[in-house]
Order: sequence, then structure tokens, then C-alpha cells
Amino acid sequence: MEKNTIWAIVLSALVIIGSVVVEVVFLLPKQREAMERQQAEMELTKKQQEEMASAVKEQISTADSSEFDSEVQESVPEQQYTIRTDLVEAVFTNRGGDLISYKFLKHNDKDTGTGVQMVDNVTATNRAFGLSFGGPDNAIINETFNVKMEGDSTIIFTRDFFNKDALGTIHKFTLLKRYEFLPGDYAFKLGIGVKTYDSNGLNINDAAYSLRTSPQIGPHYDIKKNRYEVRQFLSLRDKKRKRKPMSDKIYSENYDWAGIGGKYFAILIKPEDCSKMVSSVKTSTKSESDYINSQIFLTRSAVASGAPETVQDVYYVYIGPRSENELKKYNNAADNGWGLTNIRFNQALQTTGLFSPIERALKWSLETIFKLVKNWGVAIIVLTIILKILLFPLNKSSSMGSLKMQQIQPRMREIQEKYKDDQQKMSQELSILYKEAGYNPASGCLPMILQMLILLSLYNVFNNYFEFRGAAFIKGWIDDLSVGDSVWTWERQIPFISGFTQNSIRLLPIIYTLSQLLNGKITQYGGAAAGGKNKGQMAFMMYGLPIIFFFLFYNVPSGLLLYWAVSNILQIGQQIIINKMMKKKRAEMESNKPAVNKNVIKFKGGKKKTR
Repeated sequence: MEKNTIWAIVLSALVIIGSVVVEVVFLLPKQREAMERQQAEMELTKKQQEEMASAVKEQISTADSSEFDSEVQESVPEQQYTIRTDLVEAVFTNRGGDLISYKFLKHNDKDTGTGVQMVDNVTATNRAFGLSFGGPDNAIINETFNVKMEGDSTIIFTRDFFNKDALGTIHKFTLLKRYEFLPGDYAFKLGIGVKTYDSNGLNINDAAYSLRTSPQIGPHYDIKKNRYEVRQFLSLRDKKRKRKPMSDKIYSENYDWAGIGGKYFAILIKPEDCSKMVSSVKTSTKSESDYINSQIFLTRSAVASGAPETVQDVYYVYIGPRSENELKKYNNAADNGWGLTNIRFNQALQTTGLFSPIERALKWSLETIFKLVKNWGVAIIVLTIILKILLFPLNKSSSMGSLKMQQIQPRMREIQEKYKDDQQKMSQELSILYKEAGYNPASGCLPMILQMLILLSLYNVFNNYFEFRGAAFIKGWIDDLSVGDSVWTWERQIPFISGFTQNSIRLLPIIYTLSQLLNGKITQYGGAAAGGKNKGQMAFMMYGLPIIFFFLFYNVPSGLLLYWAVSNILQIGQQIIINKMMKKKRAEMESNKPAVNKNVIKFKGGKKKTR
């Protein structure tokens, strides 16, 4: 083995070992400090919320005290209610009129074996679609409501409250929450009504109420293990979307809709009348458990005095797959049961923006192939073959162009040396040289740019494509294209090893790495041998990078790694063919070289003399 190759492998190993040392020695202590700091902040926030809740409680009452004997309501026992459609099972509690469970019936969580739970990490003081009077930092409404069912798919919660104004006058109002579901639709309609009896309105620190999403969405994930899972704040305003990692923040801006997105599922809330909403969204990761939350809060503007006695707000809530096939239904009234149009929920997709047209074309191609082969893994392989065939002429042209480049390099160096002080003249002479040789400098860049665009687009498609979730390629090896493959697993935790492998031996990363190494070797064989400083760089590219990629890509979704591995294998075959063509072309170029007159002697002065 060459010395440069050994150095490349050693450096790769040092990089990997160094990254582990940095994580253990530097990153983990900082993470612990951050957790301790966050815990202290949570305790302070909790204390502040308790103080605010106490202040709101003095202003808002349910008339349970003797002060309002004539208005005392009967105590309603806490109960649970279930609405089931063909797609979801929603469980409500009449405490607050909130959701405490929301399971899909057609999408299972592989860890639990049951439907994905989209209302996760619920506590006694934090439930899905719970309301708080006033701003988002106030305590959740925790009283029990009266309940009325309308058929099998609509549930209504009502409760009377009393609002004390600045003069101490008591004003009665009724709060109503109405949930309505439709079969075959992942969106439901949430109505929130405030009925006043003296047009006093509802104003708690310039807000009527705040609506929150579920504390966390499913499936449950460990950030350290599921590096390719995400939790994002999503919003849209005037066709401009926002997609940000979850944090504790307030976004002070208007919105058409807002929500939380995971890798494959999302909760999106669309107010029917956005002008009623406060121009800000609060995002929060704070939790009462070790499992961090991913939650947003939307605030409704205050109901002013003199407003109509009954104020009705409507929200359309989408809880479903982060899939284009489902999300685009709300752009056309005929495709969804609510008659919604131009909502643009599909802007919540994990697209790269600039490459969206390429991604849509690739998805369409995949789906078309899948209709024929009925296996997503096979569809990936077929698409890879088609792309390689389409790009072959460009790769061939690029390789042949490199031969011409090698042929004219001596003359290029002469021109560059001769006109090194005159860039304009140098460019003119080089252009003439390229034209004479029939060489286009851009010909080598075009295949690389196209392949890079396709690679980036495919990475985003394969890493986030909803249809890959739970889709098997080969049973017992690749059972789910959205996660890493596995040929053997174990349960015992082994330091460092378990953290890296997730207790699974995977075959695809090995195939990918070997194919990458072989591909580099064959490509080098077909080109000109590198020398000097470039030789060490070439060795690192050939041996070091594939080894580093093995560790980086070990746990990537198998659909993505399947594409890369198949692409490498096909590239090896193509490169062998191109190498043969280049060998033949090189021989032709050698035979066409002008014969050198041995009787001509070149002297230092540049003059030629013939014997």
C-alpha cells in the first residue's frame, strides 16, 4: 500500500477519534450545563406563570364561590369522549374541552405497534388545543365543561365564566369549543365562541385567549438516536414560508397559518380570519418531563366592549402526514371536504425551495415507476438506472474533453507564461487555442453541476419522502426505507459502539463504501495519474473520504443509501466503458501527432538550425 494511502487512512481515523473525544470532553459537559440552566429558567418561568395565573383567576371566575350564589353551576364530573373516523381516533376530556389522544388508524409507530400518537407528552396542565384566557403564558383553563354530541363526528363543550372589570363589576360570558370531523379528511374544524350578555367583551391584557397545539407530536423520538428526525416551527405569510428548528421564541409577525412539523407528520392551524389574531406566535420546548416539547401558541385579539354578543372564531386544523398528496388537497375546494381553497398547506413540505421543480419531477418519476413495479426499493433502482443512462453522454463528453485538455496543456502553459502580465491577451489566445482544439472548458462542469443538482434533490426526496415510511424493499434486510437497514441487532448497550451503530449491523453502508472505493480506483485508472502534491490529495479523496462517509452515513435512511450504492455500482460499469473509449481515443491522438524532424536542433536563442 502506498505511503499517501496509509496517511489518508490514518488521518481519517484521527478525525473520527478526535470527533468522539471532542464530544465526550467538551460537548457533553456543555450540554449538561445547558440542561441545568434550562431547568433553572423553567422553574423561574413556572413561578411567573403561577403569579400571572393568580392574577387572571382574580379577574375570571366560574362562580363557584358564595359571592355568586345565584349563578353557581353544578359540578360536572370529568369524563372522556371518543370520535373515530376512517383515518383517526380522537379522545377528548371535558376538562378544558381538550384533546388528550389523537391516533392515526393507517400509520403505525414501529416502536409501539399502534397508530402514531400525535398528542404526546400531555400533562394535567398542558393538553392539546387547550385555551388560556389572555396571553400564552397564562395557565390553561382547567375547569370541567358541559358536553353535547352532535351525531358521531361533532362534539361541543360549553362553560359559563365571570369577568371582573376594573371597577369590580361582574360580567358573565359563555365559552364554547366545537370540534367537527369529516370522513376521509385529516383536517378538522375547531370553533371557539365567546358569548357575552352585556356586550362587555373579553379583554385580558389586550387578548381574549390563546390556543395551543399538542405539547409534542409523534412518533416519539430520541434526538441522539434519531438524527434524521426533526421538529420544526412552520408558518406561511403571503406565499413566504418559514421553517425553523424548534426553540423558545416569539415570532412577532402576521401569518396565514402556523404549526409544528416532524419529519413525516405535522400539525397546522389555519385561522379562518387571520385579522382577529395577534401578530405573534410563541414557540416552546419547555416540558414538565425529560421529553422536550414542540409546541406553539396562537393568541386571539381582545374582544372589545360593544362587540356583538356572540363572537365566533373558526380554525381549520390539519393533523396528518407531511405528504404532498395530502397537503395539496387544500389548494382545491373539490379535493377536500371543507371546501378550502388556496390554503397552501403543501408549503409545509421539506423542500429545498430552489430545487423544488427537480424534486417534483423526481417524485413523479418515482411514483410512475412504482405503479409498474409495486416496490419502492425497486423503483429507486429503476430510477437510478434511468438517470445514469440519461447522464452517460454528458459523462462521456466530459471524459473525452479531459483528453483534449491534456493534449493542449503544454501550449496552455506557454500562453499563460507568455501573457502572465496581460490577462486580456491571455484570454484571447486561450480562446483561440480552445477553438482550434475543439475543446469547451464548460463541458467538464456541466455534468458535474447536473449531477450535483440531482444529488441534492434526491437527498431531500429520499430523506423525507413520506411514501418510504414503512415501505419494505427486501424483508428481513430492508424492512423500512425511511430508516437504516439491519442484518443483525442486539440489546446490550456497548459504550461508543451502541451510540454509533444504534445496536444494528448494517450492510448497505458497507456496500456503499466498497463501491465508492472501487469507483474511485477505476476513475483514477481512466484518467491521468496525479503527481506531486496532487497525489496526496487524490489518495485522500479515494480512500479517506469514503471511510469518513461510512461513519457519517451509517444510520441514514436506507432508501437514500440504496440510491447512492446502486449509483456507484452503475458508475463503475459506465467508467469501465468510458476508460476503454478513452484508451482508444488516446491511441488515436498519439498516432495523429505530427512527426518530429530529428534533424532540427533547437538552440537557446530560439532559432532553429538544420544540419
